[in-house]
Amino acid sequence: MSEQVLDNPIWESLASRHRALALRAGEAARYPAQVAPFLGVPEAGAAVDDALDGLVPAGDTALVLGRAPTVSARWELKHLAELAQMICERPLEPVDGPEIVALDESRREDVLALTALVYPHYFRPRTPELGRYFGIYQDGRLAAMIGERMGTQAYTEISAVCTHPDFNGRGYARRLLVFLSNDNHARGLIPFLHVSQENPRAIGLYEQNGYRLRREIPFWSLRRVQA
Repeated sequence: MSEQVLDNPIWESLASRHRALALRAGEAARYPAQVAPFLGVPEAGAAVDDALDGLVPAGDTALVLGRAPTVSARWELKHLAELAQMICERPLEPVDGPEIVALDESRREDVLALTALVYPHYFRPRTPELGRYFGIYQDGRLAAMIGERMGTQAYTEISAVCTHPDFNGRGYARRLLVFLSNDNHARGLIPFLHVSQENPRAIGLYEQNGYRLRREIPFWSLRRVQA
């Protein structure tokens, strides 16, 4: 599959791997708000005012990545940033460290507590339905975690790479990143991710561990301003 699907990752994910989760209206699709705040359209400039009425209720804000629709004055489409989209095309040298465990339903409260502390903007109560999540425990506490979010038949987005502040500097994020990247390669999938360009520390971590900048990708918020 061509890398070009990564130019419109929300739409492509909702049209393939996450089709069963997609809320569709006309030429727009989004995840349920309790899963993720993301909305996509098939082409840049798609006119979707009527579709948005049923997808983005008053008081809600959707996030758009890659290709944005054309909207009327009833909506505010605000450019937030140009994110760094990075990709890892080859398996990485394994990294030793503490045991990595699957974060299943029995560990749900630990996941929600950690993401509420260090990853609050994008993680919702049903976000774990998007993919697999893994973590490292220390002293009975979830010290660090990583997961999978958007994806297609050929690509998996790595997401929610976070460490509790009490456990920073121990290399847990690197161990988890290498583990999940290699696991996806073993399954025939290429991992990619998105990161703020205002987070050079994270970008450095990814670059040092086999990820390269694929492109800068625009990121918007979309909200209703008129009934």
